[in-house]
Parts: sequence; structure tokens; C-alpha cells
Amino acid sequence: MFRRAFWFTAGAAAGVWATTKVNRQLKKLTPESLAAQAADKAVEAGHRLKDFALDVKAGMSQREDELNDALGLHQDPDRPDNVTALPGPRRLRAIQHDKTTPLHVTYNRNEDH
Repeated sequence: MFRRAFWFTAGAAAGVWATTKVNRQLKKLTPESLAAQAADKAVEAGHRLKDFALDVKAGMSQREDELNDALGLHQDPDRPDNVTALPGPRRLRAIQHDKTTPLHVTYNRNEDH
């Protein structure tokens, strides 16, 4: 008799436990719960995307400063923030004409045939 009471109690406890587990899962699958979970995931993804964009922006700014230093480009205080000026000697070198090369070189493609 004691054995039957034990198994009856164990079966009832297992049934209660299984019923509560199933009810919790069913509540998670309601439309309201699914919508709330989706909204939480979207907000979390938005925060991650924002952090990524800020990291990319900081990296771009750092790399731009490195390139400006390497190329000798410096910010002119009289210009807007997004415009940089070429340094004087570099600009003059680009404008100066070498007298040994002709100004106008013609190339006749028919000579190759």
C-alpha cells in the first residue's frame, strides 16, 4: 500500500511539473510575447549597429589623420573642416614643368601596325 501511495504521489508531481512547463512554453508563444521578444531583439541589434558605426567612424578618423601626416597634408585654419590644402613645395612640384620633356607628345597608333 505504501508503494502505491509513493508512485501515485510521484506521478502526480510529475504531471504538475509537466503541466507547468507546457503552460510556460505556451505563454512564450503567444503573439504578444513573440512581439515583445522581437522588439527586444531589434533594439539590441540597433545598439550593436550603432556601436559598430561609431567604431568605424573612429577608425576612419584615425586612419585619415595617419594618411594626412604621411602625405604632409595639414589643416588650414582659414578653410572649412572638410577641406585640406596641399603643402607648398608639393604643389609647386606638381605645377613646375620639366624643360627636357616636350609639352605635347603625339602618339600615332598606326605606327604600331
